Amino acid sequence: MKVTRLFTSFFESEKAGGLVLVFCTILSLFLANSQWSESYLHWWHTPMGGKPVEYWINDGLMAIFFLLIGLELEREVYIGELSKIKDAALPLAGALGGMLVPALLFVVFNHDTPTHKGYGIPMATDIAFAIGILSLLGKRVPVALKVFLTALAVIDDLGAILMIAILYTDSLQLVNLGISLGVFGVLLILNRLKVNNLLWYLIGGVIMWYFMLHSGVHATITGVLLAFAIPFENGSPRTISYQLQHWLHHPVAFVIIPIFALCNTAVVIEGNLIDTLQHPYSIGILVGLIVGKPLGIFAFSWLTVRFKLTQLPEGFTWQRLLGLGMLGGIGFTMSIFITLLAFDDTTVINNSKFVIVIASTVSGLLGYLWLQKTLPPRAATPNE
Repeated sequence: MKVTRLFTSFFESEKAGGLVLVFCTILSLFLANSQWSESYLHWWHTPMGGKPVEYWINDGLMAIFFLLIGLELEREVYIGELSKIKDAALPLAGALGGMLVPALLFVVFNHDTPTHKGYGIPMATDIAFAIGILSLLGKRVPVALKVFLTALAVIDDLGAILMIAILYTDSLQLVNLGISLGVFGVLLILNRLKVNNLLWYLIGGVIMWYFMLHSGVHATITGVLLAFAIPFENGSPRTISYQLQHWLHHPVAFVIIPIFALCNTAVVIEGNLIDTLQHPYSIGILVGLIVGKPLGIFAFSWLTVRFKLTQLPEGFTWQRLLGLGMLGGIGFTMSIFITLLAFDDTTVINNSKFVIVIASTVSGLLGYLWLQKTLPPRAATPNE
């Protein structure tokens, strides 16, 4: 299987980034529950330009994260694993099942409750964490499994992006939304005119972000729109799309996402753990991520192969695919992000964040142990 240089670079950065995320999460939870708790928590709420620090992280820095996601998605669609229907069918089916089944399970436990809007929380997969755990298995992992997990997580992120734009927008300021989309239209025209000066797109992206921020639609959507406005051409290293994506890998993996993790896992653990896990939304998150994700990914993938829409790639077995499904239950970044949009109650948000960390940890451990058992004991060859 041919693996592009950019994919290898992406995988390596996400692998190390996942390990950094684990450290940041443990550090943040420790500080939030230590003797420095008050000052640590207060810092994230320190006003900056009239808004707390956490606001600029979640609405500003995360737009850059979504820009990278958009660039990765664009590459996959044009020349990557999603460019051919037959190759894309398996990760598409797996991602669809991995979104629908967890959401359905959450609704089962939260129907007619104030927390019913949390159905999007267990639908997400954290690319960095999932790849970080997979990388711990070293060269035993066939390339096909790495590509599948990456494509699955990218499609998952697209689903999360669409969900945020459509389902988690409560009110619209049509004038601001219109201006933002108008700027997007201008950038598309520049693309068609083959304007290859990245500065114009970045300036337009900032303007688009500002008006999207005041439109009612979450401002991070701007990152994805900007990604598809930037000229892709043939995707070669000389294109500005490639260069921007390559440049963003390390800042996103080692600065933006770790800062997001530090900010959003600053959770004070209060009360009885058993009581926290018994809330309907807690059960929905736990069951959705730990059970729903692997069940949905496996079942929809099996049906796609069963009806001969695609076939398992070389290096795949159903046991290994189930292990990847378990890693898909690592929701973390996107799950926490959706939690902030789905709930208003601070206690519910904090409890949900803590449960997401627990569910993601369990999913990661299960996936790692399962794949440790099912992968070959020696380094995998490209076709294994």
